[in-house]
Amino acid sequence: MDSQAKFSRTFSCEYFPPKDEDARAKLDETTRELATLSPAYFSVTYGAGGSTRQGTYETVRALHEKGLTAAPHISCVGASRESIRDQLLGYKALGIKRLVALGGDLPSGMASPGEFRYAYQLVELIRAETGDWFHIEVAAYPEVHPRATNAEDDLAHFRHKIDSGANGALTQYFYNADAYFCFVDECERIGVDTPIVPGIMPITNYKQLARFSDGCGAEIPRWIRKRLEGFGDDLEALRAFGLDVTTELCRRLLDGGAPGLHFYTMNRAGPTRAIWQRLGL
Repeated sequence: MDSQAKFSRTFSCEYFPPKDEDARAKLDETTRELATLSPAYFSVTYGAGGSTRQGTYETVRALHEKGLTAAPHISCVGASRESIRDQLLGYKALGIKRLVALGGDLPSGMASPGEFRYAYQLVELIRAETGDWFHIEVAAYPEVHPRATNAEDDLAHFRHKIDSGANGALTQYFYNADAYFCFVDECERIGVDTPIVPGIMPITNYKQLARFSDGCGAEIPRWIRKRLEGFGDDLEALRAFGLDVTTELCRRLLDGGAPGLHFYTMNRAGPTRAIWQRLGL
């Protein structure tokens, strides 16, 4: 973990694009609440194959117009070079300076990934087209990418993204701090020297969390899963337990040298704000 201690701590929040006017109004309220915490930036996700491209852009623009720093996600699988260039030009014209560059998922029904297969190709294109204009974050997987052949291959792919021009990384969420510490140690072993910020998913809904975790390969430790199952319909008890677990995870990560935290807010202010305040950030 020695490599992470020299980086300034960065705390950030993630949104997904709202689907309708009601959802936009709710996200505006979430933003008003979370902006009082002064996160470094808000990132905005991007659907498979660009399915939320316009929504991502509009959400980023709305944040930018409020004077907040926004970082759009861009994924390359299923995209063309021309479409990526158009997005880069649009965000550059808007004055956006941060990006989260991802491989992304193949859209349902699409047989071929198109011109790109891997995130490092997207990072290379961004650098070729825009030089150092953008600060680029990529994804990291402390518990190993679900499609990786093995941990060593996954580590090599991660280094390739960094070597292609990424400035740092945001991790998939996890609940085992040792997985993060071990991953960073392995990155140091192969010469990766960039900030690797842990992704944090507040626990508020067990069924939703289990579904997300099964899909993305994030492990819910058995003791946590069993406790969450045991709460049944007692949402108040579940959320109180989830807040305790996640706050302790964050505290251990920060005490261990993590260079910040990236909160997957699910477009809600309350859980993230509660953890933030407990930590005294």
